[in-house]
Amino acid sequence: MENSISKFFIGYDSKEDIAYRVCKFSILKNTKSKISINSLKLYELISKGMYTRLVDPLASTEFTYSRFLVPALMNFKGWAVFCDCDFLFFEDVSKLSLELDPNKAIYCVQHDYTPKEKHKMDGQKQTIYPRKNWSSLILFNCSHPKNKALTVDLVNRETGAFLHQFKWLEDNEIGSLDERWNWLEGWTSNHNNNSPYAVHYTRGGPWFDEWHDVEFANEWLIERDEYLSNKFMIK
Repeated sequence: MENSISKFFIGYDSKEDIAYRVCKFSILKNTKSKISINSLKLYELISKGMYTRLVDPLASTEFTYSRFLVPALMNFKGWAVFCDCDFLFFEDVSKLSLELDPNKAIYCVQHDYTPKEKHKMDGQKQTIYPRKNWSSLILFNCSHPKNKALTVDLVNRETGAFLHQFKWLEDNEIGSLDERWNWLEGWTSNHNNNSPYAVHYTRGGPWFDEWHDVEFANEWLIERDEYLSNKFMIK
């Protein structure tokens, strides 16, 4: 299938190892398709010479910028998905392949979201910018000519605003996903009565002591316990 998704990349942050493992477990548990899941670990990208950026004090995770290396990691071929590690999936991710338009360079959920909190889950300052959270789950059409702009050099030198607001693309090259694929905890439920395909604990997840009472906390804890009881070894 020409538009099938063969690889899934999850951003890895050493402060959120268990979040990454549970996210990966939830993807594998719910899919019926064969899919390769890769972690975006900063030290591995540095060792390969693919990541040379200086430390950004405004970067909230270790994968703030590395997600935009996905097309290069795919050799600019095929479709691949990136998501933050603070996701919990309830639906088969292979369904993301349905009705993809090869003329689109990326797909994402196009929220109109402005966080109320001044600080993030780990105490870092919350940043507010256009297209907030659009880049937390991205379907990359790695073969698209416009994505060839995402060279290793460009990703390492461009600003966060350029990358996270998809400024290498025209608006009509950005496809829209069903909001249920990036259900923002504490926000989407205020206007959407459906059930999420994937919850994004964007404010903070129950793996942090201060965020045990968030929406869908119990679902994440149940998934974590199932992962641990099965000794599902995810590296």
